[in-house]
Amino acid sequence: MNTTKTIESALISVFYKDGLEPIVRKLHEQNVTIYSTGGTEEFIKQLGIPVVPVEDVTSYPSILGGRVKTLHPKVFGGILNRQDNESDVQQMKEYEIPQIDLVIVDLYPFEKTVASGASEADIIEKIDIGGISLIRAAAKNFKDTVIIASVNEYGFLFDLLTTQNGDTTLEQRRTLATKAFNVSSHYDSAIFNYFNQNHEETVLKISEQKGQVLRYGENPHQKGFFFGDFDAMFTKLHGKELSYNNLLDVDAAVNLILEFKENEPTFAILKHNNACGLATRNRMKEAYLAALAGDPTSAFGGVLIANGNIDEATAAEINSLFCEVVIAPSFDEKAIAILSEKKNRIILVLKETALPQTNVRTCLNGVLVQERNNITDNKLHLTYVTNSKPTDQEIEDLLFASKICKNTKSNTIVLAKNSTLVASGTGQTSRVDALKQAIEKANTFGFDLNGAVMASDAFFPFPDCVEIAHNAGITAVIQPGGSIKDELSINFCNENKVAMVFTGTRHFKH
Repeated sequence: MNTTKTIESALISVFYKDGLEPIVRKLHEQNVTIYSTGGTEEFIKQLGIPVVPVEDVTSYPSILGGRVKTLHPKVFGGILNRQDNESDVQQMKEYEIPQIDLVIVDLYPFEKTVASGASEADIIEKIDIGGISLIRAAAKNFKDTVIIASVNEYGFLFDLLTTQNGDTTLEQRRTLATKAFNVSSHYDSAIFNYFNQNHEETVLKISEQKGQVLRYGENPHQKGFFFGDFDAMFTKLHGKELSYNNLLDVDAAVNLILEFKENEPTFAILKHNNACGLATRNRMKEAYLAALAGDPTSAFGGVLIANGNIDEATAAEINSLFCEVVIAPSFDEKAIAILSEKKNRIILVLKETALPQTNVRTCLNGVLVQERNNITDNKLHLTYVTNSKPTDQEIEDLLFASKICKNTKSNTIVLAKNSTLVASGTGQTSRVDALKQAIEKANTFGFDLNGAVMASDAFFPFPDCVEIAHNAGITAVIQPGGSIKDELSINFCNENKVAMVFTGTRHFKH
């Protein structure tokens, strides 16, 4: 059975005309009958190429302000008929339905219209009806019909017309149908998500059009993929391809540094999604050196990120450290040259990009979805629960530590002093263990904890943590509060002149 089909007729109806002219000229060159509507019809006429208005086929004009143009049995019959079905062939003759072998169509720009902030009336008008129906019909009948549903496939079609003289194989038509259903399903998901902004329907529809295959997943034996528009968020200046683990660390780094977006120069070093060094200083070089001093051992092979420009002096210091990725909103030219000396080091410029307002992760045989944690603790959130009140420097350090705590794996304790991450205990099964880990780490790297502050991602059910912290020299504590035994921790602090504040917000990060 011969499954090769020759394109002898085409219906073209597109919103954007870019890239269409070479295809129309090639179709005309191959004596293909072209049907069209509205603006596309005028475009083809202006090229001096014959075109049959769809109205001549249907005997109906475009009506209802253009809402109904192609929705007619003579159009869809021409697309959906099965050429190997005797009944379909007879009905095509009986009702004088023209055969349509190729459909070229795109959809009204619904997502762009939403993103532009247009009125709801304008958005609704950009919900395509005829176009989406043409795509589905032609894709369904891929055994006989070629569907081009995106300008991205124009090059593929032009090659077919040029190299195969208008012939198409079943495999090629099926491939194009797959791409067409990708277009239609993404479009419908975008429309549903617009209508479902208030989550009247507890339904999850995610459609990412851009994806890439990674070298592997978390480990070499696992396949890995990234779906998203990486280029919209970063400009990659140098280095190897990012891995699955690189992307996870970059995500953690961006979320953390955004907490310090409005601060003085701030530099963070992350390893396995957690900060191992972070400091704020008057100059970026000093911020980097202070962050590195927090844990120079863990910094090896880490991801580095700054909240401001990386200059030559900072780059020179960074260059002596083996690190996977360096991220900043800008770099001096000399800094780029220095950092590029290591051929595999990835250098990324962070652009101003809105992050998703929902977090999504697989769980069991389903998916967990939650709102993004958009609360960053500030002075207005603080409740002073002890007789001793924190000094201005301690308040600054407490809020500094809280931002890091929010972006560190639970259970976590963060110790800070003079706008510097002194140490943290991360991902522990008890808060006491997290605190002991942080204290031991601080001592290992020679930090004086006298006058340091402590942040906890959740409340203290017992006074043991504040007692251990006090014995280590810590003078102020920030925590959510909310335990039925809060008074035990408060009483200990009052007896030992430790200042403690409640934020009222827990920041678990599992």
